[in-house]
Amino acid sequence: MPSNDHAEASAGEPYLPPATQPVRAVVWALHLAAPLLGLWLLLSNPERLNIRWEHPPSHFLLVVAVAGVNVGLGLLVGRAATRRQDARLLLVSLVFLAGAGFFLLHGLATPTVILPRGSHGFDIGQPVGLTVAAVLAFVSSLPLGERAAAAVLARADLLRAGLVVVLVGWGWASLVEGLTPLSAPPPPGGATIGFVSWVGAALYALAAALMFRVHRRRPSAMLVSLVTAYALLGEAMIAGFFRPNWLMSWWEWHLLLTLAFVFVAYSAYVQFRHEGSSQGLFDSVALAATVRRIQARYDEALEELVGHLRRMGESGSPSGPPVATRLAGKFRLNEGQAAVLDRAGRALAAERELSARLGALADVGRRARVGLGEEDLLAGALQRVRQAYGEVRIGLVSDGEVTVGGRRFGADDFKGVEVIPFGGSVVHALTVKGKLAGALEVPVGATPQDEALAATLASQLSIALENARLYRELETLFRQYMSPDVAASLLADPGQAALGGSLVELTALFADLKGFTTFSERVAPGEIVEMLNRYHAAAVPCVLRNGGTIVQFVGDALLALFNAPAAQERHAAQAARAGLAMQEAAEEIAAGNPGYPRFRVGINTGLALVGNIGAPELRGFNAMGDAVNVAARLESLAEPGTVVIGATTRDQLGPGATVRPLGPLVLKGKEQSVEAFVLTALD
Repeated sequence: MPSNDHAEASAGEPYLPPATQPVRAVVWALHLAAPLLGLWLLLSNPERLNIRWEHPPSHFLLVVAVAGVNVGLGLLVGRAATRRQDARLLLVSLVFLAGAGFFLLHGLATPTVILPRGSHGFDIGQPVGLTVAAVLAFVSSLPLGERAAAAVLARADLLRAGLVVVLVGWGWASLVEGLTPLSAPPPPGGATIGFVSWVGAALYALAAALMFRVHRRRPSAMLVSLVTAYALLGEAMIAGFFRPNWLMSWWEWHLLLTLAFVFVAYSAYVQFRHEGSSQGLFDSVALAATVRRIQARYDEALEELVGHLRRMGESGSPSGPPVATRLAGKFRLNEGQAAVLDRAGRALAAERELSARLGALADVGRRARVGLGEEDLLAGALQRVRQAYGEVRIGLVSDGEVTVGGRRFGADDFKGVEVIPFGGSVVHALTVKGKLAGALEVPVGATPQDEALAATLASQLSIALENARLYRELETLFRQYMSPDVAASLLADPGQAALGGSLVELTALFADLKGFTTFSERVAPGEIVEMLNRYHAAAVPCVLRNGGTIVQFVGDALLALFNAPAAQERHAAQAARAGLAMQEAAEEIAAGNPGYPRFRVGINTGLALVGNIGAPELRGFNAMGDAVNVAARLESLAEPGTVVIGATTRDQLGPGATVRPLGPLVLKGKEQSVEAFVLTALD
């Protein structure tokens, strides 16, 4: 299974924290190189510098002190491993405990403490113990995957017990005189453990390098101290290779051990003083999965705090310490940290509330689109706004007054004031064209930003309300005097109202009533209007349903365009369907009124100049060109109840059209004859 740390490393170029910037990197390198330089100086001048100083009490106290530091670190890291259930922390704790155990045994094996003289165990105990710790350090630095980490945690007790058994066995063998060769004097020429020393040094070097990679992705002072400690322990293994005992180079070995673990202990102390708690001292050392889990727990805690603060804000109850106290106990925070968390939660709650209100304002703006009815607009806006502002109420003016929140307001109430305080709320006026149109009641905000947002909300709702009412007027007046497509095009792009036009292929449909003049002569004007309205009421929907645009009514005639101004892919077929539907609807009217004139329809397809024609003071949308003229001529030649189409229209309809040829027709104003057809059906 791929490891979490490896996936984290492959996510991109690692961040270079201040501790690894070039200047500090040089200082760090010098810090680690100084002990090796000292060792080289001692070995290069053995008689002058590498002098012998044999003082068993000093050695005992130094080693036992280092062992004590290691025990403290091991227990701290072990507690963190148990609390976080992290395999890396468990292994790091075993590194310190193994070092502590072997250092203590090495100190007890110091001549004149328990044994009267030097022993083989005294010579090799510390290198062996460091090598055992090096193996644990190397394994701890590996990017353990979930399965491997779970396997290590499952064997935590076995690992601890095994370490205790090894330490007890080594102590028994090395401190009981005459029991094993470890308690006997070292062999002539000293102990030969060079291979062990170099293996341990290599393992520490690898562990330091792997931990440094973790540090680059997750900068931390504790990781820096751990990397430094591993490097110093590796150097100690190298220094320990150059014997004999009690020389300055031998003492340097012990000094490096002391520096390594004191460095980690001091870093932990500084971090504890800085944070005021031991809760997260070693979290940065943990595996990536553990760090994400810890972060998720902190996020949950902050969410819990924010939710509590939000509920308190909605209920109006005073803030108290129960949640902060519970979280402080849960995460072992001190009072200062709990106070910071409380302030952070309040700030986050305020920020989220602000974001929610800004989002509600944006939604109200999006909902206030042209064409949305006033009731739907206000209902949708109110539902959305209440999610962010709480119990918001809207009232509209009726008989000059508006009722909101159980109180009536008139226009005079808002003269000279922007808002009216009303219990735990404020009331803003909603206006249309400067006149009172309604009122908005919003709960009182906690900050000046809340007051400004409430005023902005009132302004946004006023604009939306005014737009809805203006659009309703436009629907009633403007749209009934022109095609919906033309009206929509002008609303979307007012520049289309400019005089001029463009050449477009379209299909023109002309329709009028055969015998209209005779009918008009024998009936009253009121009957003429009634007849025209009945026919047009039946004909207009046929055009609109098929995507046509009616551009003219001239007495009993109408002109409809297809593919202008709205584009249509099959405009000829749409015009043909509209013509047939018009005749069908007109026949139903004529059947019940024998004296009514009959519709005739002419349709033709071709190029025409489409645009606004007229004067700056008065203009109209229309089409001009031969294609339109031919459609008018075909309509004048059509028999009542029929639809006559031109050859171009017939070609675009294809085989699905049922037609009857009329042959070449000589049309007024045309030098050449025109092929025409009577359309009777269309698939």
